[in-house]
Amino acid sequence: MTTGTTNTRERILEAAEAVFADNGYHDAIVDEIGRRTSLSKGGLYFHFPSKERLFFAVLDRLANRLVKKAEDAASGDGPALVRAELALRAVLTSLSRNRRLAKLVVVQGYSMGNQFEQKRAQIFDRFEKVIEAQLREAVDNGETGRIDPELTARIWLGAVNELVIHWLHEGGVSPAQRADEITSALVYGVGGERLEVMA
Repeated sequence: MTTGTTNTRERILEAAEAVFADNGYHDAIVDEIGRRTSLSKGGLYFHFPSKERLFFAVLDRLANRLVKKAEDAASGDGPALVRAELALRAVLTSLSRNRRLAKLVVVQGYSMGNQFEQKRAQIFDRFEKVIEAQLREAVDNGETGRIDPELTARIWLGAVNELVIHWLHEGGVSPAQRADEITSALVYGVGGERLEVMA
């Protein structure tokens, strides 16, 4: 893929991210994405053959950014359980920092049915793997009680998902603003020793 093609795709994805986040999948108009990128509908479809493919490309691009934040948070030194907590906080913060983008990742595609559910599950599976790796190490190091790292990571992210959905629909304090309470309930429920963690 040439640099020009790559740059055009990035411009399209950036514009599409804003349009989908503002309007949801079904109400997003491809012509509006074209207007923001100065491309014809044909030019858009050259790069992304359908609105659905464009939407999923936007989700993949977002997921790459968000998962990298979780990976970076978990990559430092220190006890594995603390690194798991930092990864969990990174997920909370990433989804809470920008309400519009959280809506896009968590709820905006529900009207698409199973296809969106599968894509959303893939994204959360990627977060899960980051946290699971730290929990597995924590178990091996004796930092936790006897837990199933995969199941525990899935439970943590299920809780985060529900908290984010509630915040998106009800408003109020964001999950990131309650990170201490949330991580205390989730992380130290697995038997880890309470440690001070910088937010």
